[in-house]
Amino acid sequence: MPFKLTHYPGRLAILYWLLLLYVIAALTWWYIHLNQQVNTIINLSEAAISPIDTAYKAKLAMIEDYKRRKKSQYNGEGIIFLAVILVGAMYVLWATVRQGRLSRMQSNFMMAVTHELKTPIAIARLNLETLRKRRLDENTHNKLLDTTLHETDRLNELCNNILMSSRLESSSRGAVFQPVSLNQVCRQCQKQVANRYPSHRILLQAANNELMAPGEEVMLTLMISNLLENAVKYSPQGEEVVLNLVQQGKDALISVADKGPGVPEDEKERIFDKFYRTGNENTRTTKGTGLGLYLCRQIARYHKGQILVKDNIPAGSIFTVSLPLA
Repeated sequence: MPFKLTHYPGRLAILYWLLLLYVIAALTWWYIHLNQQVNTIINLSEAAISPIDTAYKAKLAMIEDYKRRKKSQYNGEGIIFLAVILVGAMYVLWATVRQGRLSRMQSNFMMAVTHELKTPIAIARLNLETLRKRRLDENTHNKLLDTTLHETDRLNELCNNILMSSRLESSSRGAVFQPVSLNQVCRQCQKQVANRYPSHRILLQAANNELMAPGEEVMLTLMISNLLENAVKYSPQGEEVVLNLVQQGKDALISVADKGPGVPEDEKERIFDKFYRTGNENTRTTKGTGLGLYLCRQIARYHKGQILVKDNIPAGSIFTVSLPLA
């Protein structure tokens, strides 16, 4: 990744680069000074030898050998020290940039979570207060109940994503795989998302044969639900979201296709990063916390599979998960 000075506060960046230049300059000065010192010693040693000395050539050879060894020593040590300094400086720079990016993502995540928590709580509270204080007709009464249930589902989804993210990152987790019917999981997810978003058409195209994969049903359900939720968020109302399940060799392919704006080419890898969301929390219109696609990738890897995204011609995206069959 390219390192940019703009990732640092101005004064800290200037101090960092000045310190690095000072260390390199000091190393260069000592290298030159030591070489000059060796040359002085060599000149004095050569001057102290008399040409009429019977061992003149032998002593001269010893002096030249000393000079060669010192030059090699200083060159080798200089290169090693310079390499260590540069590698250390680049590591510090990379770590600082990475930490800064993670801090910004966590800040965006907290803003998104705060919004995602407050909105459904406020709506549910308002609906319940309305039901308690007023006598409403049956249709309005049922509509308010349905809205409240929808908002509690949003809260439940958010909690599940956070808990699952923590579980997948825990080193103490253990895989407890059992044969899972992908057909059944897809049908269940399709039905749930279709009920929650009646303004969209959620279509399921599944293989006739039952596809069984080793895994954890809760995780696979969460992964497919997140993909469908993501597709619905970015698809215009009334457009189709297609959930497809097919067998390809020894793998099952689960794909979700939408007709939204699509994913820019330079973001097709970054959208699977934790907390990453395009835009910023002040201008972004779609809901979310930046955990959905991250969890999809982690769950796919947990089941020894992978997830990819490609363009859906003429518009939209297709997210495809490949999982090994039992």
